[in-house]
Amino acid sequence: MYNLNLNNNGDNMIKNIVVKTLVTGALLAGAVSQTAIAAEVSGVKFADTAKVAGKELQLNGLGVRTKVVFKVYAAGLYLQDKKSTVEDVLAAEGPRRMQLVMMRDITSDDFGNNFMSGINNNLDSKDKTKIVTQISKFGEMFALLEALKKGDVLDLDWVPGQGTTCYLNGKRIGDITPDIAFYNAILKIWLGNKPADSSLKPKLLAPASAAPAKK
Repeated sequence: MYNLNLNNNGDNMIKNIVVKTLVTGALLAGAVSQTAIAAEVSGVKFADTAKVAGKELQLNGLGVRTKVVFKVYAAGLYLQDKKSTVEDVLAAEGPRRMQLVMMRDITSDDFGNNFMSGINNNLDSKDKTKIVTQISKFGEMFALLEALKKGDVLDLDWVPGQGTTCYLNGKRIGDITPDIAFYNAILKIWLGNKPADSSLKPKLLAPASAAPAKK
């Protein structure tokens, strides 16, 4: 045993060292924690979880929507349980969220037209007729916006028993549309047979190993 014969100054020095060590450790742990709870694509960060209607959703997949060579937005899909196939995503129970983070400025007209094209390209006339009123309301929503700016966050949420709600930077825009068929039509913009970006589609799906086994 070493006999540490310290005066008050020595005691204070040790206390200061201990406190600094604990603070540094806490900061490092916090940094590791922040890294662990965030996913990143092309410099855009997505939380690993999102709360919708009181339910905690998991980040199913994420990627970047490109047009020609330009990065338009980053997209992240949130579900209660991870799904590795389009069919399972469209049949998923509970709330869902598609989150878009703009990576460049775009006019609301261009953005709305691209959305409408994505829906039209992935629905047959029969299915489109069933939700034509909701599609029209969705298109009108973009007329309320002047433009989408780089860094803007658009959340497209589905809540069972309520419907589809859109939020821009946390503020609700447009009306709630009640039909699950309409929300699935939105998801088909990226996950349909003619997706807006064929390279983004597989990135929104979880690896098969991450999805829970079917019962």
